[in-house]
Amino acid sequence: MTTHGGFEPVFCTIVPPHVLDKLAQAEDSALAGPARRTLQRDAYERTQRRLTTVVGASAVAGVADGKPQRTVHDARHGTDLPGHKVRGEGDKPGKDATVNRAYAGLGATFELFLQAYRRDSIDGSGLPLNATVHYDRDYNNAFWNGEQMVFGDGDGEIFLDFTIPIDVIGHELAHGVTQYTANLTYFGQPGALNESLSDVFGALIKQYTLGRTAAEADWLIGAGLLAPRVTGTALRSMKKPGTAYDDDVLGKDPQPATMDDFVRTGRDNGGVHINSGIPNHAFYLAATALGGHAWERAGQVWYDVLTSGRLKQQAMFADFATLTVKAARERFGDGEELDAVSKAWEQVGVRTL
Repeated sequence: MTTHGGFEPVFCTIVPPHVLDKLAQAEDSALAGPARRTLQRDAYERTQRRLTTVVGASAVAGVADGKPQRTVHDARHGTDLPGHKVRGEGDKPGKDATVNRAYAGLGATFELFLQAYRRDSIDGSGLPLNATVHYDRDYNNAFWNGEQMVFGDGDGEIFLDFTIPIDVIGHELAHGVTQYTANLTYFGQPGALNESLSDVFGALIKQYTLGRTAAEADWLIGAGLLAPRVTGTALRSMKKPGTAYDDDVLGKDPQPATMDDFVRTGRDNGGVHINSGIPNHAFYLAATALGGHAWERAGQVWYDVLTSGRLKQQAMFADFATLTVKAARERFGDGEELDAVSKAWEQVGVRTL
């Protein structure tokens, strides 16, 4: 498996460790137990991801014909991957709604990248898209392990089925796009950019599927994932970082919207799921300033930077912001696109070089 600048051993989950850490401390064992088991399983999968990187992942051939090659497997509440094949490309929907949502989400992600950016699958060369559902028991996460998607069913108390929000599926697969392009280091500001890019394209996949404009979109990541007992609307908000949830058990959404509130921490790989709120908000500001469909102009600029070969693995926010300004000028000239992108970064306190 070849990626730009080498192969970074990244294991990416949609629910941040700091959320699960908080949940694992709950007095109610029905809440704390699944969270602790999820953290343990994530730690194991993260280690396996590193070992796969050292040994070398097996190559998977795709057919670059502009058509998806989807396969959904069922782990049957076990942890062996990929599990039992339950639906292949072109198969009719079955009775399992989780399987059908996973299949549809893989297709929606493929469609956005193909139609908006002429990218054939996440590697650009028709890579087959594989997913496993019903992973483990009460597993409170979904992840991209460098080769495939994996979805838990949630514990039903805090998190519901992880195939429900289509942007969760898009978010995790977008980590694959980053893996095959800029391969951003998963720590600190580069890691926060890695997470932000997945949120950006996850949001765009949802908007594209629903046909929503930037003004009509909710700009939430993971809406519909939180169980009714949770005081919150989603995992993250690109419109108003720090407002997605404020719950007695989960705590308060810690994401900052600007560099004034940048969080310095050694946890969560240097706060990759926390400080991603800053570039997330910059994209929201640029997209809503331009109006229309966000994938057409703001999304095109972000995609151009990600796939340009100029985005370094260790890129900081200012590096990425500078490249988006250059990309806006190169593609659209000195017009409203350039103005919107420049002002967005200025508003979140990131200087362009």
